[in-house]
Order: sequence, then C-alpha cells, then structure tokens
Amino acid sequence: MDERELQQFLLYLGSALTAAGEAVNQIEEHLLKVAAAYGAPRARVSVLPTYLVVSLEPGQPVTLEPTRQLRGGLRLDQTALVYDVLRAAERGEVSPAAGSEQVLAAVQMPPRFGPVIRTLGHAVLIGGICLILAPTWADILLAVLFGVVVGMMRLAGARWVSAQMIMPVVAAFTVSGATFLLAGTGWADADLRAMVAPLVTFLPGAMLTMGVVELSAYEMITGSSRLVAGALQLLLLAFGIIGAAHVVGVPAPAAEDYVPNTVGWWAPWLGPLVVGIGNYLLLAGPRRSLGWLLLVLYSGWLSQYLGNLVLGGYLSGFIGALVLTLVAYTVERFPSGPPALVSFLPGFWLLVPGVLTLIGVTEYLGQDTVRGSEDLIGATASMVSIALGVLCGHPLFRAVAR
Repeated sequence: MDERELQQFLLYLGSALTAAGEAVNQIEEHLLKVAAAYGAPRARVSVLPTYLVVSLEPGQPVTLEPTRQLRGGLRLDQTALVYDVLRAAERGEVSPAAGSEQVLAAVQMPPRFGPVIRTLGHAVLIGGICLILAPTWADILLAVLFGVVVGMMRLAGARWVSAQMIMPVVAAFTVSGATFLLAGTGWADADLRAMVAPLVTFLPGAMLTMGVVELSAYEMITGSSRLVAGALQLLLLAFGIIGAAHVVGVPAPAAEDYVPNTVGWWAPWLGPLVVGIGNYLLLAGPRRSLGWLLLVLYSGWLSQYLGNLVLGGYLSGFIGALVLTLVAYTVERFPSGPPALVSFLPGFWLLVPGVLTLIGVTEYLGQDTVRGSEDLIGATASMVSIALGVLCGHPLFRAVAR
C-alpha cells in the first residue's frame, strides 16, 4: 500500500472531522484505528486547532495538513457522509485514495435544500428557541421575523470569509436596534427573549462545551483555543446589543423588562420539536434522520427538566447532557441511525446555557453588573456541568456496549 496515499487519507479525514466539530481526542482515536486497519499500528497523530500532523512510524518524517482547506464547519448531511467513510475505513473496506476522494466529495457537496428552505428553517429554529424561553405571542412573532432576516444575512455572508467574523456584530446590532426602535415607538415590547432567540445560531455553545471536554482530556492547546474563540464570539454579540442600545437611544436595562409566558404551559415542551425541524431544514439533516434527531433532543430536554426538579439547576445540565450523549450513541448503532455527532450537536442549543451567557454578558456590559455577574457565574457552572455530562456519557456508553 502507498504510504503517501494513506497519510493523505488520514489528513483529509482528520480535517473533515475537525470541521464537523468533533473533539480532538476523539479524532485522534478514530485516526489511529484507521491507521491500524491499514497496517500502520504505530502511527502518531496530533490534532491542533488549525492543522493536524500525521506520521505512520515513530521517528519518520511527518505530514502536516491545514484544516482550513476544508472550508470550516460542515452541515449535518456532510457530517453523516464523512462518518460513513470513517466507518468503512475503520474496517479497511475502502482504499486510501478512494477514501480521500469521498471525503473531498462530502465536503464539496452542495446543500440538499435551496436558500429559501434554509432561510425558512432558520426562522423555524428561532421560533422553537423562543418557545423554550416561555415567551409571549409578540416575542414569537418578532423572533420569527428576525429569524428570516438573520437567515438571509447568514446566507449572504457565507460567501465571504472576511464577513463571517463580523456577522455576529452586524446581526446583533440589527436585531437589537430594531427591537429597541419598536419599543420606543410603542409598537412592541423590548424583550430579551425576542432579541436573543434570533441570535442563537451565533452562540458558541458547542464550541465552549467541546473546549471544556478537551481540557478535561488534557488537550490544552485546542481546548484553550475553543474557549477563547467562544468567549470572543459572545463579546461580539454583546457589543452589538449594547451598541444598538446606545445608537437608538434606548438604555440597555429596558431590555430586562420581563413579561410572563402568555402562550401557554405547553410552549417549552413544543420547543424541542420545532427546534428539531428547524435544524433539519437549516443544516440539511440526512434523509430519514428527523425522527432520530427529535428522539435525542427530547431525551436531553426531558432529562434536564427532571434533573432540575430532583437535583437543582446546576446538576440538571449534567443529567441532560449525560442522557443525551447516551441516547445519541445508542441511536448511532441502529442501521438507519445518524452518527452521534449529527444528532447531539443540535442538542447543545437546548442544554448549553448560551442564551443565559449572552444575557449575562449583556447585563454586565450594561448597567446591572451585579445581576450580570451572577448570570455569568451561573452560566459558567452550567457549562462545566454539561461538558462533564458529555465527557462521562461516551465512556459509559462504551462500557455498557461491551
């Protein structure tokens, strides 16, 4: 077998898994299994935030691959195809050259849904997140309308890499400015639920949680990089909200006025269903995966709810993440089940307190520093709790599976 082809395959496969959002310790484990299946049991792999290094034998020259060549994040259907190649490679069923071609084909695959459907999916997803926040009917209407606007902005900004960095600021400024303007003219209430829900797809919940998971696995460089990048994105979102409040002339505390849920007790329970449908449309979920996705989302949501009743808020995140991870990896074992990463990554938008974190940062940068500090501390503790749930879920599943 051509060693250069095997090295190239490992590099492409590792780059694609990195773009999909997998933890680096899991990527290294997968690549070592693939290398052993092709006769290189002594291979060495090192995965870093922007590149990975592969050597087939200790002491031999290494090959380096920048992961940014594979265009960053992957959709759910692309992630599923990459994992299909991974499964075949771990059994040695595909040649390295053919595997490299399949990975590149998955990364370059066009979206299964057109821009109209994806924009609609973004609006549906935002409506589901707003339902989870126990909203008013005005909140839902504003959130869905903003979801359409932000969805169009994301599609337009995806064409330029330089625009993706400032997109959180632009989206936060636009949504917050419109909300404060409507509140100032008396047409709508300035409510954080209507403002934050349209920005939820910018929240780095999965990034922050994976960062904690990687730090727990002693992957210091990648874990620290993810935490810094996630914190920066939160600050950019908060800057857009505070900037809009000052430009429009509405003080930030006006966004803290709270109106109880007027939709009904069922609104938070309907939220995961709507979030699952929105994710499926926005991120092009694999065919026949919607039912599995909803099963995983509701398992995590229900577990977190029951955990909150029995153990309190902080431990509820641990219980929800643990059960969500176990169910996601169990679903992966079924012939029609999607990869675990496909089904439980959308669950972070339900479990990770990204919304609470954003509200805390906004209050801290505004005038209510005491309340903002409390929210930030609570969000940080919840994030660690959820990360530990994910960290414990995978080895627990493997132990039970054996």
